[in-house]
Amino acid sequence: MVMSHALAAVLYTVFVWWLSTGIILYLNGLPRYTFKWTMTAATIVLVAALSALQLTSHVSDVWAAYCAFSCAVLVWAWQEIGFLLGFVTGSRKTDCPEGARGWRKFGLAAETILYHELALVVLGAMVWLVSRDGVNQVGFWTYLVLWTMRQSAKLNVYFGVRNLNEDFLPSHLKYLQTYFKRRRMNAFLPVSLVISVAISIPIWQSVVSAPAGSFNAVSLTLVGSLLSLAILEHLFLVLPLPFEWLWKWGLRSRSYQQS
Repeated sequence: MVMSHALAAVLYTVFVWWLSTGIILYLNGLPRYTFKWTMTAATIVLVAALSALQLTSHVSDVWAAYCAFSCAVLVWAWQEIGFLLGFVTGSRKTDCPEGARGWRKFGLAAETILYHELALVVLGAMVWLVSRDGVNQVGFWTYLVLWTMRQSAKLNVYFGVRNLNEDFLPSHLKYLQTYFKRRRMNAFLPVSLVISVAISIPIWQSVVSAPAGSFNAVSLTLVGSLLSLAILEHLFLVLPLPFEWLWKWGLRSRSYQQS
């Protein structure tokens, strides 16, 4: 029984991670005239997700844990869609200048995603505000894991990794890859992995010690699974594996895109 509840939460997390990524990639590959409708729909979903987070924040049932987790992912999806569609990026939208190095290059790179980073902070604050007084904090912890691990991934891509995932970037954001660096490894990656694993260990230990099928056990499993997937994504950055096939179906819409 312990394994069934834990396995269900793990599989649900993996499914949401895989499906949401593919859907976002698919929507981003549609013709440009659909972008405004996609962003409008995403904004409606964002409002609904924040409302659901507030309603479930005072509920400590298993279904509420799943709901809060899902809503936090939907909130996160809004900024992913906004970024990839080009609505929420940064003040700089051009290639990295020739010869830019060090802190100058880092500053220019930061300008390309400035509004995106601000949106992440604002959305995170909104998730915290709507659930801060409740017993159900799954939504906030889910968003925190997504934000922290995404920041780590961005830094690793900037410092240099084997797999830059250029195919995931739409044509109107191709300038971003001029700020990336391709190399087999960087010094920050092992540090980020060790810290992430060190944080995940007590989470999984708490899952084992929590009553089977309880709200706490399911909540910790959802958050722990998401963190573990983020660690796996970090490994994807340097391992010589064609992991892009996981979302090949989401990239098929690129053939329909019009300039």
